[in-house]
Amino acid sequence: MSASMILINLLGAVALLLWGMRMVRTGVQRAYGGHLRKFLSRWLSNRFAAFVAGFGVTSLLQSSTATCLMTADFAARGFVGLSVALAIMLGADVGTSIVAQIFSLDISWLSPILILLGFIIFSSSETKKNKSIARVILGLGLVLMALKLIVGISEPLRDSPTILMVISALDGEPLLALIIAAILTWAAHSSLAIVLLVCSLAATGSIALPLAMVLVLGANIGGALPPIIATLNAAPSGKRVAFGNGLFKICGVLMALPLLGLIQPILIDFDPDPVRALVNLHTGFNIAIAIIFLPLTGIIGKLMTKLIVDEKNDAGELTVRYLDISMPIDVGIGFGNAAREVLRMGDVLDDMLRQSFAMMHSGDKAQLQQIALYDDKVDALYEAVKIYLNEIRKEPLDDAESRRCGDIMAFCTNLEHIGDIIDKNLLDTAAKRMRKQLNFSAEGLKELEAIHQRVHENLHLAMAVFISGEKHMARKLMHEKEAFRKLEHSASDSHMARFQQGKPETLQTSSLHLDIIRDLKRINSHLTSVAYPILEQAGELRSSRMRENKNNQENKSNNDG
Repeated sequence: MSASMILINLLGAVALLLWGMRMVRTGVQRAYGGHLRKFLSRWLSNRFAAFVAGFGVTSLLQSSTATCLMTADFAARGFVGLSVALAIMLGADVGTSIVAQIFSLDISWLSPILILLGFIIFSSSETKKNKSIARVILGLGLVLMALKLIVGISEPLRDSPTILMVISALDGEPLLALIIAAILTWAAHSSLAIVLLVCSLAATGSIALPLAMVLVLGANIGGALPPIIATLNAAPSGKRVAFGNGLFKICGVLMALPLLGLIQPILIDFDPDPVRALVNLHTGFNIAIAIIFLPLTGIIGKLMTKLIVDEKNDAGELTVRYLDISMPIDVGIGFGNAAREVLRMGDVLDDMLRQSFAMMHSGDKAQLQQIALYDDKVDALYEAVKIYLNEIRKEPLDDAESRRCGDIMAFCTNLEHIGDIIDKNLLDTAAKRMRKQLNFSAEGLKELEAIHQRVHENLHLAMAVFISGEKHMARKLMHEKEAFRKLEHSASDSHMARFQQGKPETLQTSSLHLDIIRDLKRINSHLTSVAYPILEQAGELRSSRMRENKNNQENKSNNDG
């Protein structure tokens, strides 16, 4: 076989390894993702319990990156302190090294059995959970098959002059080898996959043990990069978790690298098999980091807090925080992230609504322009959520997940429309008032303020309905729609009465007054729409109001007859 064909086959086997591990991770997340998050959240009482929780969750997920993103999410929402979150990550790192121990065993004979079993379960199951479990079993079979292929394909590499030249060059440049391994791990988004790849190459003699040990350390650094990149736009409390974990890895490598010459004989004496020596190094490295840094997570947390300061809460500086389509998206976590960005849209609209109404009786053009900039931020968040949800839709979703995806997108769209109404209508009205130097009558301004306050309260209620999905809150929001209609009619009637009396201020501002009522009514309609899918799912909505009217007319006719 030519060198080119060996390389192509090797890359194909590595791709199969990565795909198998992805199947295991996504299968576990889809089947037990919610349970894992609850399990993790319950073990946050102290750093030692958190360490055990991180170890357990990562052992199942086979991805410290996924655990880190969950932990960063907890930290960003204030559910867990930074020292405890860092303890979770130390446990996660040990967990992924234990998984490497299992995969390094000679159990490739299980591969066809697992693939066959996974196929049978997947083909015969109808529930999403059983199909996800089948994905896990299939993924495990593919991982074992890929490792066996890598060992077989890489055997001829030890005799390749080109490979020997590259390896000899890296042997004398440990820093370069570290960087290459870190980059490969970042590209693969899996330190476990790269460690297993290095072990497979070392098993055939393609890579000498000293170089392989350096590459394993580099894979540990590279494993910390995906969470760091994924949380760059996250809240500072979430960033600190990822960066703190990266600091653990870098400090550990700096301590271990000069000692590899002393560590190698110990590993060989313990087990002369190069594969076992490498996975033992990987496990020992992460256990040593945990022993050293677990008592110091409080100090490291304080250091991270000083290095990554809290951002000023300024909507003018608003950026997307929780959405990253470059990382594999877990459906459950993805919906939570999208919902959080939608809530941030609501916070911006809350400020826009409050400030835009203030412009009806005070303010200047500079303030109007500042409020208009907020709508650009709302539009940016809307586009980000839309793209993110489209990525989630590429995953197989059950009926409940499809509905949730549609509900988030619908509410997000309604909020974007509200931003446009404020920007293009309410601010326009405020600009006209200032340009013509008009003032509303005291009675009219009081009525407008009452309507505006009702809309403001309904915005808060709509956000609560969106997050909780509670039926009683949805009913309350629907009742608010009727109450708002009565308030609107009362304000319009009072305005027309003043108009007929010929009050000068009312005559001058009549069109502006009615425009504001119309625009606030449109905003309120967009807000109350969030209640419809909840009540419809509960069977509490009429399918057609016209149909009911027709039935009422028929009943009335029958009664008259």
